[in-house]
Amino acid sequence: MKAKPDHERPHWRRRARHALTHSLRVRLVALFLLLALAMTATFVVGMQYALGVGWRDAARPLVVDYLDKLAAEIGSPPSIERAQALVQRLPLSVQILGPQVNWRSNPQAEDHARYWRHQDYGGPPAAHWFERTTVDGHQIQFGLNLTVWNDRPRYIGWATLAGILLLTGLAYGVVRNMLRPLADIRSGALRFGKGDFTQPIAVRRARHPDELGELAAAINSMGADIHQMLDAKRALLLAISHELRSPLTRARLNTELLPETAEVLAQRDALLRDLSLMRDLITDLLESERLASAHAALQREPVDLAALVLEVLEGFDGAVQTQFAPALPILDLDRTRMRLLLRNLIDNALRHSAQAPAPPVIELQAGASGGVCIRVRDFGPGVPEHQIGQLSKAFYRPDAARGRASGGVGLGLYLCKLVATAHGGELSIANAQPGLAVTVRLPKD
Repeated sequence: MKAKPDHERPHWRRRARHALTHSLRVRLVALFLLLALAMTATFVVGMQYALGVGWRDAARPLVVDYLDKLAAEIGSPPSIERAQALVQRLPLSVQILGPQVNWRSNPQAEDHARYWRHQDYGGPPAAHWFERTTVDGHQIQFGLNLTVWNDRPRYIGWATLAGILLLTGLAYGVVRNMLRPLADIRSGALRFGKGDFTQPIAVRRARHPDELGELAAAINSMGADIHQMLDAKRALLLAISHELRSPLTRARLNTELLPETAEVLAQRDALLRDLSLMRDLITDLLESERLASAHAALQREPVDLAALVLEVLEGFDGAVQTQFAPALPILDLDRTRMRLLLRNLIDNALRHSAQAPAPPVIELQAGASGGVCIRVRDFGPGVPEHQIGQLSKAFYRPDAARGRASGGVGLGLYLCKLVATAHGGELSIANAQPGLAVTVRLPKD
């Protein structure tokens, strides 16, 4: 029979399989339970085997002597009253057969002699052990009270199961408490991965830590080193960017003062374009470092996004289609940062639309809870699916070998993501087939 896929299996089976596969705590408790069951089974089987080897030969004289005393207690001729008292006192059943008295303590029980003769105990027939003949010709047959012995194992089994479950619950609690630092380490690693180094991982029993405590301390030390390196890198980039602005401004000014003659006009325009690219790159670097810091400040003011989009489009030579929904809400945004976001989105779309069948499209739609959704789509070749998640990372370029004419340095979408996040929104990227679609959702507040 063909196995069902995971999504068609019962919910509890999927959860159990996931727990056994991913949870170290569950695996340890399951191992403890299996060991407990194995030890219990081994002990029970071993005791049964030990008691089953030669116990009858060792106990036979004692049993024979004891039954002789019980038969003498019943008397000859047998007394039913004494037999009843004996049955009430001991877990036995008694059957009396004879010329004068015929009585069974348990009328539903089968014949004791026939029962014991059918048991393969070795040696003399077992019925000879449990039968006594009185001087007046009566046979007294003794047997175990099967009702008592049938009910007792059931109680013992339930008690054993309850004990195992109780021990398993205690073991789960102990293991959960022992492995609780793993959850703290996981949460701390996720925070460090997102760039949040403000809260270190809690180290339990810091004076006398165990191995997990030492691991948490080591990760905290690693996080502090990474934080220090990131701060040093950010400070270096900011310092370099500030230092480059002054000579770049002087170079642009000197270039603009060149005579506009036919001999130098082409070189002058090319140099101005390169200087503009350098200026934009420095601006992007500065903005990305400012927005990536924990103290990014926004200068919010009411902004009409439709008017801002048209204002940004005036600085581009390529054709871009616009689709604006009517009556868009006015949001409190940082106008400078939003202009930077729109410029990078439009520039990215135009750059990949050189051979496209249609120009890029920028859409503005009303979003959820009074927000606005910005969607910029081009009709270019798109990006392989496995690279979609990398596009919004700093300095990532899908084609590392492409030249400057076909792409920037990989800061555009990263900067757009920082601007959207700083405003409390989110940025998503998807293939539009054809082309690439970048969507920015901005909340009302």
